[in-house]
Amino acid sequence: MPKNPELRKVWEQRIADYRKSGQTQVNWCKENQWSIHQFKYWLRKIENPIKNQGKSTKWASVTLEDHSQTVENSLRIEISGISIEVKPGFDPAFLSEVVRTLKSTC
Repeated sequence: MPKNPELRKVWEQRIADYRKSGQTQVNWCKENQWSIHQFKYWLRKIENPIKNQGKSTKWASVTLEDHSQTVENSLRIEISGISIEVKPGFDPAFLSEVVRTLKSTC
């Protein structure tokens, strides 16, 4: 049910008058001192009553996972197409030795 049925009836009559006039929407609105935007609003509302009624919002459930505690800081080193991923707690001396070995073989 419209919020203001009397206003709807008024606009239904105005739209009927417009249709009888044979004028364009713009000219009819100018002649009758109505806003074209307001006219088009009511025209849509009256011509598409089913489209404008019974709209309901449908909600989708969204679950976000908290990965902030599981993400580790890591470093990826790539030398001549060979990549090494270095994670927290690595042995710097061992890494240095591996890098030197890779440099000497490449």
